[in-house]
Amino acid sequence: MSELWKLGITEARAGLAKGDFSSVELTQSIIDRVRDRNGEIGAYLTFDEEGALAAARANPKGVPLAIKDLINVRGQPCTCASKILKGYVSPYDATVIRKVKEADFICAGRVNMDEFAMGSSTENSALGRTVNPCDTSRVPGGSSGGSAAAVGGDLAIAALGTDTGGSIRQPASFCNCVGVKPSYGRVSRYGVTAFASSLDQVGPMTKSVTDAALLLQALAGHDEMDGTTPDIPVPDYAKALEGASLKGVKLGLPKEYFIDGLDPEVKAITDAAVKTCADAGAEIVEVSLPHTEYAMAVYYIVAPAEASANLARFDGVRYGHRSDKSDNVFNLYARSRAEGFGPEVKRRIIMGTYVLSSGYYDAYYGRALKVRTLIRRDFEEVFKKVDALIAPVAPTAAFKIGEVQDPLTMYLNDLFTIPGSLAGNCSVSVPAGFTASAHLPVGVQFIADAFREDKLLRVAKAFEDCV
Repeated sequence: MSELWKLGITEARAGLAKGDFSSVELTQSIIDRVRDRNGEIGAYLTFDEEGALAAARANPKGVPLAIKDLINVRGQPCTCASKILKGYVSPYDATVIRKVKEADFICAGRVNMDEFAMGSSTENSALGRTVNPCDTSRVPGGSSGGSAAAVGGDLAIAALGTDTGGSIRQPASFCNCVGVKPSYGRVSRYGVTAFASSLDQVGPMTKSVTDAALLLQALAGHDEMDGTTPDIPVPDYAKALEGASLKGVKLGLPKEYFIDGLDPEVKAITDAAVKTCADAGAEIVEVSLPHTEYAMAVYYIVAPAEASANLARFDGVRYGHRSDKSDNVFNLYARSRAEGFGPEVKRRIIMGTYVLSSGYYDAYYGRALKVRTLIRRDFEEVFKKVDALIAPVAPTAAFKIGEVQDPLTMYLNDLFTIPGSLAGNCSVSVPAGFTASAHLPVGVQFIADAFREDKLLRVAKAFEDCV
């Protein structure tokens, strides 16, 4: 009973159903684990022990869940790991929170992240440091680093993260867990603090593909509060996994993802994953996504532009931090934001404001949108030929804390995840092995066409069973 924290969703639900343990015992096990290890890992910013136990007593089927700290849970903090929202408590539940509660999950703790989801290492958090549970001298990835560290370090049964340009998949790869970025629109964004509205998606971070399917089932579906969620049926993801096999599956190998900058050990693990798929009966087809080379440039125009607009609401007037050094309204806005936002958030707001400004909109933002359409069409053409793509998640394994100081170098962590995000496709990171030199986990990425999470998860499950 003392190590119930090792369980995933599938095992936890099975044990609860058989009466092997209670929801209170399961939740208490997580609480004890967090007390024991969170001081070292730093995955959680806050943990509502009393509320979690009360929810467990009220729901005998309840399974505790870690929540990234930009998703609103009524009565809990929602700081986005930023000083500007320190002390803010949400008055309502996001749609995804309402849904997971209805599916017998307990929203237990708030996990760390890069401030406003802007970063690839969780080093941009203004409220605390999170380390990689596999090697505490290294970063957990980001921006959902707290979610990945909680799951990878067994401080959570599962977690919710968000992915804008790779923020679920990259930390999942770094922390040896499964991370799913759903298709854009598959999951409601209502109640999720916006970074880039045309890219953000909530997704599951779990200990297995089966667990990811179960949690995604709870999250997915149309929401009247979010006009970007289409009113289309949600497949039974658990049923889609039954008899999962790679026999006869056509897997595309995008040549643009195997570049000179790819770490040799990451490439070796990815090559081994491709061979594993081929040995299991998959047909490997080399494909091309010719506009991939422009994806980074497009993303770092579109995402900061949308961030600039979304973060304008944090002005020191309605909620959050308010400067006490202001003598007029202009100074109130300027000083509140200067004191409340960290360097990376300021950098992206400035970039976004610039590309949206008069005289530059057409030259940058308008052109980026046109190229984004070309990137989307590349994927549409490829998915006429193959069932899914297989590719690296990130160019490297987890790097040391403080090792990457240059923002442009940090941005390159999302090199292989950004194109699919721009296209709105679904993708998943699945553990694929460990580097020989430092024994660091490395994931492999599968990408499928929009709203084909059933196919994506089936391929991922078949691969997981072979590793």
